[in-house]
Amino acid sequence: MATTGKLEKMLILGFQDPKKAETGSLLDADEHVTVLINPESYTHEYKLKYADNAQAQGTSGQEMKYEKTEPQEITFEFLFDNTGIIDDKPRESIADEIKAFKTLLVNFKDDAHQPNVIKLAWGENAVFIGRVLELSITYKLFSPNGHPLRAVAKVKLKSTIEDQKRAAEENRHSPDLTHIRMVKAGDTLPLMCARIYGEPRFYLQVAAANGIGNFRSLKPGMELVFPPIDKNSN
Repeated sequence: MATTGKLEKMLILGFQDPKKAETGSLLDADEHVTVLINPESYTHEYKLKYADNAQAQGTSGQEMKYEKTEPQEITFEFLFDNTGIIDDKPRESIADEIKAFKTLLVNFKDDAHQPNVIKLAWGENAVFIGRVLELSITYKLFSPNGHPLRAVAKVKLKSTIEDQKRAAEENRHSPDLTHIRMVKAGDTLPLMCARIYGEPRFYLQVAAANGIGNFRSLKPGMELVFPPIDKNSN
């Protein structure tokens, strides 16, 4: 996509309806804030959770067993400045901007019974969708009468993608999980086993689990259950 050369400011959009946040734009948002300066960087965190299995006596370590991938987290810093140095619009204080920012991010919404779902949009791209975990504001400059003129807000958000959608995005192929797959044209049972288990040799177990007498008789549109498999079995 060709660039227009126009500087796009990041938008912080607030939605009371989580489903609307997935596809909603500025026109659909219940509240929004346009950042003064686009962030120079942000931190994206990916966390995996493993079972805390008891270590066998006399061993030097233990096997970590994967449980799930945690929702992603992202951390941004946003600048507030009312000195006029940045936008040639000096104001007395940043109190109003900070109030609107906090209302958008962390205030309880009576209709939704929870704070907004936040969508960070930069140009045509949605950078992140989630809820605020933490908000800290550091005031850095003050007027002679003590009014804050500059501040940096640090925001941490956690992804709100539904578990079902997140599992689909992760495309998990663990043999310890039950999978349901629809047969497509050209699929064979050994091929589908290879995709899910990493090996085709479990096709007879899958055929038995689905009551299939002839594993070569798959038809497009059939739904098959791929149960947990002991990969050490013969």
